[in-house]
Amino acid sequence: MSTRFQSTTVLAVQHRGQTAMGGDGQVTFGQAVAKHHARKIRRLYQDRVLAGFAGGSADALALLQRFEAKLEEYRGSLTRAAVELAREWRTDRVLRRLDAMLVVADRENLLLISGNGDVIEPDDGILAIGSGGPYALSAARALINHTELGAREVVMEAMKIAASVCVYTNDQVSIDVL
Repeated sequence: MSTRFQSTTVLAVQHRGQTAMGGDGQVTFGQAVAKHHARKIRRLYQDRVLAGFAGGSADALALLQRFEAKLEEYRGSLTRAAVELAREWRTDRVLRRLDAMLVVADRENLLLISGNGDVIEPDDGILAIGSGGPYALSAARALINHTELGAREVVMEAMKIAASVCVYTNDQVSIDVL
């Protein structure tokens, strides 16, 4: 895994009819924290799609722009836009070098898009990326199975847990809900 991925945590949860996505605010440059309040979650396509990113910021933002163009091209079809972006990302010489991952969601779908051509839909409605991703994912699964919290609250609590464990994740969490 690239060291650039060790600078964030993004968690998405579909639970009880809601889709919530949260990202921490920390940006790490080498061994130092460069920023505490970055926003790593974006609303796209008439505010009906959430997208979160981990990896090199410039690479991730370039991919978000391409993904947004695919959403427009396919009139908001999240799955079709994700598959087409992944195909293009894997086969295009320039795009192949981009070092980032995307989590995208609407009310019905939740997908991970990678540069290997992967488009992955989780079995349990939970996805996490970045260095704190495994911690946030584990915490979210436990919270969903053992509490009555809604999607937004699960994301907030799981992100707090990830921030308490992962040095590349802080507790300055921004959350969007569909």
